[in-house]
Amino acid sequence: MSIKNNINSIETAFKQALANAQDAQTLEEVRLKFLSRQGEIAGLMAALKDLSPEDKRDVGPLLNKLKQQAEEAFTQKKDALEIMRIQAEDAQRTAFDVTAYTPKRLTGHLHPYTQVIEQLENVFISMGYQITDGPELEDDYHNFQALNIPDTHPARDMQDTFWLTLPGKLMRTHVSSVQIRTMEQQQPPLAILATGRCFRNEATDASHDFVFMQAEGLLIDKNISMGNLLATLEAFFQAIFERKDLKIRTRPGYFPFVEPGVEVDMECPFCQHGCSVCKKTRWVEMGGAGLVHPNVLHYVGIDANQYTGFAFGMGLTRFVMLKYGINDIRLLNSGKLDFLRQF
Repeated sequence: MSIKNNINSIETAFKQALANAQDAQTLEEVRLKFLSRQGEIAGLMAALKDLSPEDKRDVGPLLNKLKQQAEEAFTQKKDALEIMRIQAEDAQRTAFDVTAYTPKRLTGHLHPYTQVIEQLENVFISMGYQITDGPELEDDYHNFQALNIPDTHPARDMQDTFWLTLPGKLMRTHVSSVQIRTMEQQQPPLAILATGRCFRNEATDASHDFVFMQAEGLLIDKNISMGNLLATLEAFFQAIFERKDLKIRTRPGYFPFVEPGVEVDMECPFCQHGCSVCKKTRWVEMGGAGLVHPNVLHYVGIDANQYTGFAFGMGLTRFVMLKYGINDIRLLNSGKLDFLRQF
């Protein structure tokens, strides 16, 4: 094969290899094969010394042209690949997913209180209840009087109230005050659920704290009976503990703002024959409930001859401790990470 044929063959092979190069590594392999000192173009240049003067004048310009064009094409390809690399990095930065997994990243989660409150609210929202809230700093009227607890009522002594130096002001002892405020603003029919912190002047130990969480529900409409109340509570406990066969029972109980009033017990969801949670009785006390007292409806301007309703309340702190098997109430407000990471 003549040297001219070799020039054409190498030129064709170089163009094909350059076109196939799509990254810096492949491009470097093309340079080493064709443009380096040991490359094929340099080999052709070395072969010029064996040609006659006439052939050198004929072939020399062709070789110089090949070398110049190959080097220019290589430089253009190198610049094009660099531009593509920069554009790809810019696109990656633009489309960066901030939610992508990062190894060894510290993650948080909801407090046990919040988890249970969300579950409780979801159950009652599915029943058509409205979630309401109210102030923790209350007045005497909304916390006591409107709930049928006048100044001389003995129930005031049972609540160990935190009275403030502000006249008539106190830290609410229950979230029942939210029910009064809601009934003052809305006319029946209404169905509400309120959750929040309550305050009572108690000594702190494993089962008592001066700050605790409470949940209370209220439904006011025509022809509401105890049957509606018991069906609601049973459906709620079954949903929270995911037990369709879970039963409740009631015992007579006294609360100034309901008549009749009952204490509500739930069948123990953790055992079949008695355990430490239910104290071997197979029943767990869950809270108080009853039909709204006519005096309460009178205070908020609702006609007790036309409307009736039920109310129920439960300690969320006790509920959380029961659900998660927590044996010391102080852990819930301790902020200890070793404790919180369990949930």
